[in-house]
Amino acid sequence: MQFGVFSVGDVTPDPTDGSVPSEHERIKAMVAIALKAEEVGLDVFATGEHHNPPFVPSSPTTMLGFIAARTERLILSTATTLITTNDPVKIAEDYAMLQHLADGRVDLMLGRGNTGPVYPWFGQDIRMGIPLAVENYALLHELWRTDVVDWEGRFRTPLQGFTSTPRPLDGVPPFVWHGSIRSPEIAEQAAYYGDGFFANNIFWPKEHFIRLISLYRERYAHYGHGTPEQAYVGLGGQVFMRKNSQDAVREFRPYFDKAPVYGNGPSLEEFTEQTPLTVGSPQEVIDRTLAFREHFGDYQRQLFLMDHAGLPLKTVLEQLDILGEEVIPVLRREFAVNRPADVPGGPTHASQVARAAAVAV
Repeated sequence: MQFGVFSVGDVTPDPTDGSVPSEHERIKAMVAIALKAEEVGLDVFATGEHHNPPFVPSSPTTMLGFIAARTERLILSTATTLITTNDPVKIAEDYAMLQHLADGRVDLMLGRGNTGPVYPWFGQDIRMGIPLAVENYALLHELWRTDVVDWEGRFRTPLQGFTSTPRPLDGVPPFVWHGSIRSPEIAEQAAYYGDGFFANNIFWPKEHFIRLISLYRERYAHYGHGTPEQAYVGLGGQVFMRKNSQDAVREFRPYFDKAPVYGNGPSLEEFTEQTPLTVGSPQEVIDRTLAFREHFGDYQRQLFLMDHAGLPLKTVLEQLDILGEEVIPVLRREFAVNRPADVPGGPTHASQVARAAAVAV
Protein backbone atom coordinates (compact mmCIF):
# COMPACT_ATOMS: atom_id res chain seq x y z
CA MET A 1 0.00 0.00 0.00
CA GLN A 2 1.05 3.54 -0.70
CA PHE A 3 -0.24 6.44 1.37
CA GLY A 4 -0.09 10.11 0.54
CA VAL A 5 -1.83 13.44 0.25
CA PHE A 6 -3.25 15.41 -2.63
CA SER A 7 -3.95 19.11 -2.95
CA VAL A 8 -6.29 21.00 -5.24
CA GLY A 9 -4.46 24.23 -4.44
CA ASP A 10 -7.49 26.35 -3.59
CA VAL A 11 -7.07 29.90 -2.29
CA THR A 12 -9.90 30.05 0.24
CA PRO A 13 -10.52 32.56 3.05
CA ASP A 14 -10.06 31.23 6.57
CA PRO A 15 -13.64 31.52 7.92
CA THR A 16 -12.43 31.96 11.48
CA ASP A 17 -10.58 35.23 10.88
CA GLY A 18 -11.21 36.21 7.25
CA SER A 19 -7.55 36.01 6.24
CA VAL A 20 -6.79 35.02 2.65
CA PRO A 21 -3.37 33.72 1.56
CA SER A 22 -1.81 35.29 -1.50
CA GLU A 23 -1.17 33.11 -4.52
CA HIS A 24 2.52 33.19 -3.63
CA GLU A 25 1.80 32.02 -0.08
CA ARG A 26 -0.50 29.24 -1.29
CA ILE A 27 2.04 27.92 -3.79
CA LYS A 28 4.75 27.93 -1.14
CA ALA A 29 2.35 26.20 1.27
CA MET A 30 1.81 23.36 -1.21
CA VAL A 31 5.56 22.86 -1.42
CA ALA A 32 5.83 22.88 2.38
CA ILE A 33 3.08 20.24 2.56
CA ALA A 34 4.94 18.01 0.09
CA LEU A 35 8.18 18.31 2.06
CA LYS A 36 6.31 17.55 5.28
CA ALA A 37 4.72 14.51 3.64
CA GLU A 38 8.15 13.02 3.01
CA GLU A 39 9.35 13.99 6.49
CA VAL A 40 6.51 12.12 8.23
CA GLY A 41 6.91 8.99 6.11
CA LEU A 42 4.21 9.31 3.47
CA ASP A 43 4.79 7.84 0.00
CA VAL A 44 3.03 10.21 -2.40
CA PHE A 45 2.29 13.89 -2.95
CA ALA A 46 -0.13 14.79 -5.75
CA THR A 47 -1.15 18.20 -7.07
CA GLY A 48 -4.22 19.13 -9.04
CA GLU A 49 -4.27 21.11 -12.26
CA HIS A 50 -6.50 24.17 -12.58
CA HIS A 51 -6.55 27.19 -14.87
CA ASN A 52 -8.96 29.45 -13.01
CA PRO A 53 -9.23 31.26 -9.70
CA PRO A 54 -9.36 30.45 -6.83
CA PHE A 55 -6.82 27.72 -7.66
CA VAL A 56 -3.06 28.13 -8.16
CA PRO A 57 -1.57 24.90 -9.60
CA SER A 58 -1.74 25.67 -13.33
CA SER A 59 1.64 24.05 -14.04
CA PRO A 60 1.96 20.73 -12.18
CA THR A 61 5.29 19.70 -13.72
CA THR A 62 6.91 22.98 -12.66
CA MET A 63 5.82 22.47 -9.07
CA LEU A 64 6.67 18.77 -9.01
CA GLY A 65 10.08 19.38 -10.57
CA PHE A 66 10.88 21.87 -7.80
CA ILE A 67 9.69 19.39 -5.16
CA ALA A 68 11.71 16.60 -6.79
CA ALA A 69 14.89 18.61 -6.28
CA ARG A 70 14.14 18.92 -2.56
CA THR A 71 13.05 15.35 -1.81
CA GLU A 72 14.63 11.92 -2.08
CA ARG A 73 11.93 9.30 -1.69
CA LEU A 74 8.52 10.89 -2.28
CA ILE A 75 6.56 9.79 -5.37
CA LEU A 76 5.38 12.88 -7.23
CA SER A 77 2.00 12.64 -8.90
CA THR A 78 -0.98 14.63 -10.06
CA ALA A 79 -4.48 14.63 -8.68
CA THR A 80 -5.59 15.61 -12.19
CA THR A 81 -3.71 16.07 -15.43
CA LEU A 82 -6.24 17.41 -17.91
CA ILE A 83 -6.13 14.89 -20.74
CA THR A 84 -9.00 16.65 -22.51
CA THR A 85 -7.50 20.11 -22.90
CA ASN A 86 -3.73 19.51 -22.80
CA ASP A 87 -1.94 18.48 -25.97
CA PRO A 88 -0.92 14.80 -25.59
CA VAL A 89 2.45 15.62 -27.18
CA LYS A 90 3.14 18.19 -24.47
CA ILE A 91 2.05 15.78 -21.73
CA ALA A 92 4.34 13.08 -23.15
CA GLU A 93 7.36 15.36 -23.19
CA ASP A 94 6.74 17.26 -19.96
CA TYR A 95 6.21 14.17 -17.81
CA ALA A 96 9.05 12.24 -19.40
CA MET A 97 11.34 15.18 -18.58
CA LEU A 98 10.02 15.21 -15.01
CA GLN A 99 10.51 11.45 -14.80
CA HIS A 100 14.21 11.85 -15.64
CA LEU A 101 14.72 14.74 -13.22
CA ALA A 102 13.04 12.82 -10.39
CA ASP A 103 14.87 9.53 -11.15
CA GLY A 104 11.58 7.78 -11.84
CA ARG A 105 9.63 9.07 -8.82
CA VAL A 106 6.74 10.20 -11.04
CA ASP A 107 3.31 9.04 -12.06
CA LEU A 108 0.20 10.93 -13.11
CA MET A 109 -3.56 10.81 -12.84
CA LEU A 110 -5.48 11.70 -15.97
CA GLY A 111 -8.88 13.34 -15.70
CA ARG A 112 -11.32 15.75 -17.28
CA GLY A 113 -11.43 18.21 -14.38
CA ASN A 114 -14.49 19.87 -12.89
CA THR A 115 -14.41 23.29 -14.58
CA GLY A 116 -16.58 23.52 -17.68
CA PRO A 117 -15.14 26.79 -19.07
CA VAL A 118 -11.65 25.30 -19.33
CA TYR A 119 -12.68 23.54 -22.55
CA PRO A 120 -13.24 26.64 -24.71
CA TRP A 121 -10.26 28.38 -23.06
CA PHE A 122 -8.12 25.68 -24.66
CA GLY A 123 -10.06 25.45 -27.89
CA GLN A 124 -12.17 22.40 -27.09
CA ASP A 125 -15.85 21.54 -26.75
CA ILE A 126 -17.05 20.22 -23.38
CA ARG A 127 -19.57 18.03 -25.16
CA MET A 128 -16.61 16.09 -26.55
CA GLY A 129 -15.16 15.39 -23.09
CA ILE A 130 -15.21 11.59 -23.25
CA PRO A 131 -14.09 11.33 -26.92
CA LEU A 132 -11.25 13.76 -26.16
CA ALA A 133 -10.16 11.70 -23.16
CA VAL A 134 -10.20 8.49 -25.22
CA GLU A 135 -8.42 9.83 -28.28
CA ASN A 136 -5.85 11.95 -26.47
CA TYR A 137 -4.79 9.11 -24.22
CA ALA A 138 -4.52 6.73 -27.16
CA LEU A 139 -2.00 9.14 -28.65
CA LEU A 140 -0.16 9.72 -25.36
CA HIS A 141 0.10 5.97 -24.82
CA GLU A 142 1.61 5.50 -28.26
CA LEU A 143 4.01 8.45 -27.98
CA TRP A 144 5.58 6.90 -24.89
CA ARG A 145 5.93 3.44 -26.45
CA THR A 146 6.74 4.05 -30.10
CA ASP A 147 9.90 5.88 -31.12
CA VAL A 148 8.57 7.22 -34.42
CA VAL A 149 4.84 7.95 -34.54
CA ASP A 150 2.54 8.46 -37.52
CA TRP A 151 -0.89 9.42 -36.25
CA GLU A 152 -4.14 11.05 -37.29
CA GLY A 153 -7.28 11.74 -35.25
CA ARG A 154 -10.23 14.09 -34.82
CA PHE A 155 -8.92 16.67 -32.39
CA ARG A 156 -5.40 17.73 -33.38
CA THR A 157 -3.21 18.03 -36.44
CA PRO A 158 -1.72 14.77 -37.74
CA LEU A 159 1.78 13.61 -36.80
CA GLN A 160 4.20 12.24 -39.37
CA GLY A 161 7.47 10.65 -38.32
CA PHE A 162 7.29 12.32 -34.90
CA THR A 163 9.45 11.38 -31.90
CA SER A 164 8.65 12.87 -28.51
CA THR A 165 11.69 13.74 -26.42
CA PRO A 166 13.05 12.83 -24.01
CA ARG A 167 12.13 9.18 -24.25
CA PRO A 168 10.77 7.66 -21.01
CA LEU A 169 13.34 6.71 -18.38
CA ASP A 170 14.62 3.15 -18.92
CA GLY A 171 12.12 2.84 -21.77
CA VAL A 172 9.26 2.64 -19.25
CA PRO A 173 6.65 5.44 -19.16
CA PRO A 174 5.33 6.90 -15.91
CA PHE A 175 2.52 4.86 -14.41
CA VAL A 176 -0.89 6.26 -15.34
CA TRP A 177 -4.00 6.42 -13.19
CA HIS A 178 -7.31 7.29 -14.81
CA GLY A 179 -9.34 9.32 -12.33
CA SER A 180 -13.11 9.48 -12.32
CA ILE A 181 -15.99 10.12 -9.97
CA ARG A 182 -18.84 9.15 -12.29
CA SER A 183 -17.89 7.85 -15.75
CA PRO A 184 -17.86 4.11 -16.54
CA GLU A 185 -16.16 4.95 -19.85
CA ILE A 186 -13.05 6.01 -17.90
CA ALA A 187 -13.07 2.81 -15.85
CA GLU A 188 -13.25 0.92 -19.15
CA GLN A 189 -10.35 2.94 -20.56
CA ALA A 190 -8.16 2.21 -17.54
CA ALA A 191 -8.97 -1.48 -17.78
CA TYR A 192 -8.28 -1.66 -21.52
CA TYR A 193 -4.73 -0.37 -21.13
CA GLY A 194 -3.99 -2.19 -17.89
CA ASP A 195 -3.52 1.13 -16.11
CA GLY A 196 -4.67 2.16 -12.65
CA PHE A 197 -8.14 3.44 -11.80
CA PHE A 198 -8.41 6.15 -9.14
CA ALA A 199 -11.87 6.60 -7.66
CA ASN A 200 -11.79 9.94 -5.89
CA ASN A 201 -14.60 8.92 -3.60
CA ILE A 202 -14.74 12.08 -1.52
CA PHE A 203 -18.18 13.39 -2.45
CA TRP A 204 -20.45 10.44 -3.24
CA PRO A 205 -21.69 7.40 -1.28
CA LYS A 206 -19.65 4.22 -1.38
CA GLU A 207 -22.28 2.28 -3.35
CA HIS A 208 -21.59 4.39 -6.44
CA PHE A 209 -17.87 3.72 -6.29
CA ILE A 210 -18.33 0.03 -5.56
CA ARG A 211 -20.05 -0.22 -8.95
CA LEU A 212 -17.32 1.74 -10.77
CA ILE A 213 -14.44 -0.17 -9.20
CA SER A 214 -16.14 -3.53 -9.74
CA LEU A 215 -16.59 -2.68 -13.43
CA TYR A 216 -12.93 -1.69 -13.70
CA ARG A 217 -11.74 -4.90 -12.03
CA GLU A 218 -13.93 -7.11 -14.22
CA ARG A 219 -12.81 -5.41 -17.42
CA TYR A 220 -9.14 -5.43 -16.35
CA ALA A 221 -9.36 -9.21 -16.19
CA HIS A 222 -11.37 -9.35 -19.44
CA TYR A 223 -8.51 -7.64 -21.29
CA GLY A 224 -6.02 -10.18 -19.98
CA HIS A 225 -3.98 -8.06 -17.61
CA GLY A 226 -4.51 -10.33 -14.59
CA THR A 227 -7.23 -11.29 -12.17
CA PRO A 228 -9.76 -8.71 -10.97
CA GLU A 229 -7.94 -8.67 -7.64
CA GLN A 230 -4.67 -7.73 -9.35
CA ALA A 231 -6.05 -4.52 -10.86
CA TYR A 232 -4.56 -1.24 -9.62
CA VAL A 233 -7.05 0.75 -7.54
CA GLY A 234 -6.54 4.08 -5.79
CA LEU A 235 -8.94 5.87 -3.46
CA GLY A 236 -9.37 9.38 -2.14
CA GLY A 237 -10.33 10.48 1.35
CA GLN A 238 -10.67 13.54 3.57
CA VAL A 239 -9.74 13.70 7.23
CA PHE A 240 -9.39 16.16 10.08
CA MET A 241 -8.08 14.90 13.41
CA ARG A 242 -7.57 15.91 16.99
CA LYS A 243 -6.86 13.79 20.05
CA ASN A 244 -10.57 13.50 20.74
CA SER A 245 -13.38 13.69 18.22
CA GLN A 246 -15.27 16.51 19.96
CA ASP A 247 -12.33 18.88 19.53
CA ALA A 248 -11.90 17.84 15.90
CA VAL A 249 -15.55 18.51 15.08
CA ARG A 250 -15.56 21.83 16.94
CA GLU A 251 -12.45 23.06 15.14
CA PHE A 252 -13.32 21.84 11.65
CA ARG A 253 -17.01 22.80 11.56
CA PRO A 254 -16.55 26.45 10.49
CA TYR A 255 -14.26 25.34 7.66
CA PHE A 256 -16.76 22.74 6.49
CA ASP A 257 -19.71 25.13 6.70
CA LYS A 258 -18.01 27.71 4.46
CA ALA A 259 -16.09 25.39 2.13
CA PRO A 260 -16.60 26.36 -1.55
CA VAL A 261 -17.34 22.80 -2.64
CA TYR A 262 -19.68 21.46 0.01
CA GLY A 263 -20.43 24.41 2.28
CA ASN A 264 -24.01 25.64 2.70
CA GLY A 265 -25.27 22.17 1.87
CA PRO A 266 -25.61 19.04 4.02
CA SER A 267 -24.55 19.31 7.64
CA LEU A 268 -21.13 18.07 8.70
CA GLU A 269 -22.78 15.09 10.36
CA GLU A 270 -24.79 14.22 7.24
CA PHE A 271 -21.76 14.55 4.98
CA THR A 272 -19.51 12.38 7.15
CA GLU A 273 -22.21 9.72 7.27
CA GLN A 274 -22.67 9.64 3.49
CA THR A 275 -19.06 10.10 2.29
CA PRO A 276 -15.54 9.14 3.42
CA LEU A 277 -14.97 12.51 5.14
CA THR A 278 -13.83 11.63 8.67
CA VAL A 279 -13.61 14.28 11.37
CA GLY A 280 -12.55 12.80 14.65
CA SER A 281 -9.77 11.02 16.50
CA PRO A 282 -6.86 9.20 14.81
CA GLN A 283 -8.50 5.89 15.73
CA GLU A 284 -11.70 6.90 13.96
CA VAL A 285 -9.69 7.70 10.83
CA ILE A 286 -7.95 4.33 11.07
CA ASP A 287 -11.21 2.45 11.45
CA ARG A 288 -12.94 4.33 8.63
CA THR A 289 -10.04 3.87 6.22
CA LEU A 290 -9.63 0.17 6.98
CA ALA A 291 -13.30 -0.28 6.10
CA PHE A 292 -12.51 0.76 2.52
CA ARG A 293 -11.01 -2.68 1.91
CA GLU A 294 -14.31 -4.29 2.88
CA HIS A 295 -16.09 -2.24 0.22
CA PHE A 296 -13.52 -2.11 -2.60
CA GLY A 297 -11.11 -5.02 -2.02
CA ASP A 298 -7.36 -4.83 -1.54
CA TYR A 299 -6.03 -1.72 -3.24
CA GLN A 300 -2.77 0.03 -3.96
CA ARG A 301 -2.94 3.73 -3.08
CA GLN A 302 -4.75 5.87 -0.53
CA LEU A 303 -4.54 9.66 -0.86
CA PHE A 304 -5.98 12.10 1.67
CA LEU A 305 -7.11 15.67 1.09
CA MET A 306 -5.80 17.70 4.04
CA ASP A 307 -5.28 21.33 2.99
CA HIS A 308 -8.59 22.61 1.69
CA ALA A 309 -11.37 24.96 2.81
CA GLY A 310 -9.09 27.69 4.12
CA LEU A 311 -7.27 25.65 6.75
CA PRO A 312 -4.08 27.51 7.74
CA LEU A 313 -0.75 25.93 6.86
CA LYS A 314 0.19 25.51 10.53
CA THR A 315 -2.91 23.39 11.09
CA VAL A 316 -2.30 21.31 7.96
CA LEU A 317 1.26 20.55 9.05
CA GLU A 318 -0.06 19.49 12.47
CA GLN A 319 -2.51 17.19 10.70
CA LEU A 320 0.31 15.64 8.71
CA ASP A 321 2.26 14.97 11.91
CA ILE A 322 -0.74 13.13 13.35
CA LEU A 323 -1.26 11.25 10.09
CA GLY A 324 2.37 10.16 9.84
CA GLU A 325 2.90 9.32 13.50
CA GLU A 326 -0.40 7.82 14.62
CA VAL A 327 -2.40 6.73 11.57
CA ILE A 328 -0.24 5.53 8.69
CA PRO A 329 1.89 3.03 10.68
CA VAL A 330 -1.29 1.30 11.85
CA LEU A 331 -2.82 1.36 8.37
CA ARG A 332 0.34 -0.16 6.84
CA ARG A 333 0.31 -2.96 9.38
CA GLU A 334 -3.40 -3.71 9.19
CA PHE A 335 -3.70 -3.52 5.40
CA ALA A 336 -0.84 -6.03 5.13
CA VAL A 337 -2.75 -8.61 7.20
CA ASN A 338 -4.25 -11.30 4.95
CA ARG A 339 -3.29 -9.41 1.81
CA PRO A 340 -2.90 -12.07 -0.93
CA ALA A 341 0.65 -12.49 -2.21
CA ASP A 342 -0.42 -12.00 -5.84
CA VAL A 343 -2.02 -8.59 -5.23
CA PRO A 344 0.46 -5.98 -6.48
CA GLY A 345 1.78 -3.22 -4.29
CA GLY A 346 1.62 0.42 -5.17
CA PRO A 347 3.28 1.20 -8.51
CA THR A 348 6.86 2.48 -8.56
CA HIS A 349 9.31 2.98 -11.39
CA ALA A 350 11.18 -0.16 -10.33
CA SER A 351 8.00 -2.25 -10.27
CA GLN A 352 7.00 -0.98 -13.71
CA VAL A 353 10.43 -1.79 -15.13
CA ALA A 354 10.04 -5.32 -13.76
CA ARG A 355 6.48 -5.53 -15.09
CA ALA A 356 7.61 -4.48 -18.57
CA ALA A 357 10.44 -7.02 -18.52
CA ALA A 358 8.04 -9.80 -17.55
CA VAL A 359 5.68 -8.91 -20.42
CA ALA A 360 8.59 -8.90 -22.86
CA VAL A 361 9.68 -12.43 -21.97
